[in-house]
Amino acid sequence: MTGEEAKETKETTDRDPSTRQERPKRQKEDGSDSRTRVTVIVALGANLLIAVAKAVGGLIAGSPALLSEAAHSVADSMNEVFLLAALRRSRRPADRRHPFGYGKERFFWSLLAAVGIFVMGGCFSFFQGFEALRKGADESFGGYMVGIAVLGVALLAEGGSLLRALHQIRGQGGAGGMRDPALRTVVAEDGTAVLGVSLAIIGMVLHMVTGQVVWEASASFAIGLLLVCIAFWLGRDAREQLIGRAIDEEQSGRIRELLKAQPEIDSVEALLTMELGLDSTLVAARIDLVPGLDSEEVEEVAVRIKRSVAHTFPEADQIFLDVTDARAARAAARRGESGASDREHTGDATAGSPAATGGRDGA
Repeated sequence: MTGEEAKETKETTDRDPSTRQERPKRQKEDGSDSRTRVTVIVALGANLLIAVAKAVGGLIAGSPALLSEAAHSVADSMNEVFLLAALRRSRRPADRRHPFGYGKERFFWSLLAAVGIFVMGGCFSFFQGFEALRKGADESFGGYMVGIAVLGVALLAEGGSLLRALHQIRGQGGAGGMRDPALRTVVAEDGTAVLGVSLAIIGMVLHMVTGQVVWEASASFAIGLLLVCIAFWLGRDAREQLIGRAIDEEQSGRIRELLKAQPEIDSVEALLTMELGLDSTLVAARIDLVPGLDSEEVEEVAVRIKRSVAHTFPEADQIFLDVTDARAARAAARRGESGASDREHTGDATAGSPAATGGRDGA
């Protein structure tokens, strides 16, 4: 197969509409989004009510731990708004400016949620802890009771929201459900809230029993540290997905084996993948076909291979095949390296350029 035939085939198969997969799982995905939206709304409603109750209780009781928890709930409420925006905007169809769609919107808003947890939750909790140590906190017995009652109600509400999120994850296949950054953020927030409320109750009870404000300040510091750790974990994951993360090695290996199993493929020279969204994956493969195929046969084979990959891996909705002559490419690379070496000995300043070495072929 000549280089001209390979180039013509690559261009034809990449723009052939018949090779683009129609999402067979669209209804299932929309249903999953609807359930996630309900989960986020439930968490938002619970956090708004709890934030008001904690703030009022914290002001009445003068409790730094309770005020830290109020800030935590406010941060969670803002994050749920971000997640609702992510669910809506990430499903917009592809357009000319964004040909791969808007799936990464989900990761962007999750990153903002992580920043919100860090700033509004973690930093304010540390501030409350320092203020308690510096100024102290004089609470009446009635104030203790109001604060603990508010935290008890908050614990029940946060626990109910967490159970709702865990139930959805279980319905979506267990750990597989955690792929959704919106759902993962809700679980992290609610789980952290349950732990934070428990820490606040312990700090208030110890303060009431011992009369030492250091216990409540320590609870604020512990809540702040917990929120910072959760924010770092969520932010790191969102960062990887925004930069462009490959699919897991197991699935990538299965795609490579599927390509190698095709009788018309002589070798798979390269396989690149990237997550474009929750249910959208880009697959780009550089393949060398067996000799003896004309242009029409190569085009038919390429279309069939792309359909086979799309059928086996429904998330792979952007598939590109670069049909190349591996032997000719390796020979050209060797000639380029030899030429670069010769120019290096003669002091040629352009020896290291991509054009000279064949380091970038533009494919």
